[in-house]
Amino acid sequence: MTHLPEIDALLTRPQFRLSAADKAAAMRAGLNRLVRHHRRHCPAYARLLDVFHPGFDHAERLADLPFLPVGLFRTHTLCSVPPSRAYRRLRSSGTTGGGRSEVVLDRATARLQARALAAVMTTLLGPRRRPMLIVDHEGLLRGGEADSARAAGILGMMTFGRDHLFVLDDDLALRWEPLQRWLDAHRDEPVLVFGFTFLLWRYLLQRLQAAGRSLRLSDAIVVHGGGWKKLIAEAVDRPTLHEVARSTLGRVRVHDFYGMVEQTGSVFLEGPDGLLHAPDFAEVIVREPGSWRPLPPGEPGVIQVLSLVPHSYPGHSLLTEDIGVVHDAAPTADGAWGGRRLQVLGRVPRAVLRGCSDTHQEAG
Repeated sequence: MTHLPEIDALLTRPQFRLSAADKAAAMRAGLNRLVRHHRRHCPAYARLLDVFHPGFDHAERLADLPFLPVGLFRTHTLCSVPPSRAYRRLRSSGTTGGGRSEVVLDRATARLQARALAAVMTTLLGPRRRPMLIVDHEGLLRGGEADSARAAGILGMMTFGRDHLFVLDDDLALRWEPLQRWLDAHRDEPVLVFGFTFLLWRYLLQRLQAAGRSLRLSDAIVVHGGGWKKLIAEAVDRPTLHEVARSTLGRVRVHDFYGMVEQTGSVFLEGPDGLLHAPDFAEVIVREPGSWRPLPPGEPGVIQVLSLVPHSYPGHSLLTEDIGVVHDAAPTADGAWGGRRLQVLGRVPRAVLRGCSDTHQEAG
């Protein structure tokens, strides 16, 4: 399909600025188009709709849109383009649920993902590329992990930096000497630090803390995401991570993000208020486990994520495996970040999703 007119318009403007009413109208129109598109071009998706949403034609509200449990992408190939147009397959890390999710991209969807990520990150980083530290090892970009979500995330973020340095070697040891030379070369510059949360904590922050060292960055932005499950098990929360980051890195601003391989590019970014904000081309709904009715702001439930980006596979409306709380959109006046705001509280117990996910798998 050609690009949705809704997303083309939304990606050309600054993010987190659209009014709630205008955003709902654009999202509703675009997502209804995507339902029709995927129903027409993905037979498995069409069967799922016929079984679980018989007679569905059009949603008047975002909450009425049909959704798929994200776990289906671990067990089914759901694709809305012919094999000849498959450009790339992205795979998740496979750390939960006993398998790896896989999504099929055509070139148009891959370009949309890159544009979507750029629209979000430019809001935070500005238009100029910063010298960039990557808390990972460069070998990840080669071999069997090159199509992993982790590699894709690194490659996507590298476009916002320059003079990149991978701070870990292939054994995940800190590369002290190259790091020191890099710091000397960029001592007074604003820099970007990127890493997945567990790697940032375990292999950079904790090691600097244990060595009693600080990188003494003067104006840095740290972007990280994913991997909170292991940190929560170690009683590490956001305030702790932020405090250790400031003591070991220097003068930094730390921003978490929430995203997944099944909606690559649709990043919910931590704003100045400490909450995750939905960009103008994505939205979040929280649903009650079991009944799956939408919950009002402030009540915890299962997170559903909506995005206008997925064109080559039906990942536009997904029930995740995370528990969260949604808050009303923040005011957008005076340059403040708008968009519906999300807190992720943890993972869903497998038993909670079984009634929804297993039933969907029977229809595949």
